[in-house]
Amino acid sequence: MYGSEKEVRHNLRMFFIDGITFMPSMALISIAAVIPYFLDQLGATTFQIAMATSMTLICVFITQPFFGYIASRSKIMNITFGKILVLQRISFLIFILLIPVFAGMNAALINIFLVFWCIYNIFVGSYSVFHTPLIIRLLPPDKRGGFRGIGFAIGSMLGVGMSALIPLILTHFVFPYNYMVIFSLGLGFQFVNAAVFFFMRESKEAPPTEPMGMMQYIKQMPTSIRESPAFRPMILTCIFLAIANALLPYYTLYAIRRFSATETDIALLAGLAIFTGAIAFIVFGYIVDRKGPRIIAVLVASLITCAGVLALTTNTLGFLFVAWVLANFGNSGTMLATSLLLGEVSPSAKLPLYVGVYFTISMALSAVFVLLLAPTLENLGFVPLFVIVLACGLLSLSINLFVLRKRLACAESS
Repeated sequence: MYGSEKEVRHNLRMFFIDGITFMPSMALISIAAVIPYFLDQLGATTFQIAMATSMTLICVFITQPFFGYIASRSKIMNITFGKILVLQRISFLIFILLIPVFAGMNAALINIFLVFWCIYNIFVGSYSVFHTPLIIRLLPPDKRGGFRGIGFAIGSMLGVGMSALIPLILTHFVFPYNYMVIFSLGLGFQFVNAAVFFFMRESKEAPPTEPMGMMQYIKQMPTSIRESPAFRPMILTCIFLAIANALLPYYTLYAIRRFSATETDIALLAGLAIFTGAIAFIVFGYIVDRKGPRIIAVLVASLITCAGVLALTTNTLGFLFVAWVLANFGNSGTMLATSLLLGEVSPSAKLPLYVGVYFTISMALSAVFVLLLAPTLENLGFVPLFVIVLACGLLSLSINLFVLRKRLACAESS
């Protein structure tokens, strides 16, 4: 199914490079740190910042059936995915080139950013339905965590270096050209990342996916939830983690509004997020290969719960940084656990469908929480944010321990 040992080693190297190139770009084009600060400097409202945050979620929700349809009918999935990534990155390049044209027109630049950020995130809908099946199809179960984790960890350390450049670029270049430089560096990493997928090798022995028309894909989404007993608690377990992770940009806004965070503080937040991810990817990667992804979801839920408690009970920027680290540790673990749990509960021929169902639901609910929270934060402050984070951690942990564990055990014994 996975090809020869030589093909597996080659694909491991490609996924290794995937992590190395993707993580630095996330430090530079960061919806959790850099972009909220960029929009805040342009004079954006809390709602506009919430719109930018929620666009990833909304666009993924809307485009899942379309990209799921493409993935299910793709004969060479890695090549198709590579082409989609190239188109995505060209769209953001156009925005970067427009920054000098609209420099000084802040309101117009905010709106232009939101338009191109929406276009960029339309393509994000392809990530889950292509990337997760590629991992499951190209790598055996005992090689999906450790080596990939090291790649993401090295990429995360490169991201720390990129984060260290952020305050230097912000102070040495005139606004908004400083962000033009930051976004261009991030996009450079992303173009290299897109090229990686063209070099992956899919075995001829890999089971074909079940091709579906778009309407057939949409009609089978409810069926997939009914036909897999383990899929239902898996969805709930990971959805609560996804909602908590979607609220991460509000931590940055909280630091800015409550503690008057400086450019150096924002760079530190971005650096801590990446450095934490480096440790998390290594630790969780090796645990996944030995203990499976469900245990990772337990650890992630516990960390998110602790982050919520800490943020609610303390009132200093230093402790917020600690909560930020815990939450980002959980965010990295969620990335590993969710994709591999989907591989455990999904029929291989319908993997794009099951992946699409999960991400459609999780992105839709996350978008609702992000958008509804914006006016709440304006009127009531940031306490509701951390109450929701705490509740998500506890609910995910409870469902995992008391329902998902039993369902997975029954599936393995049957």
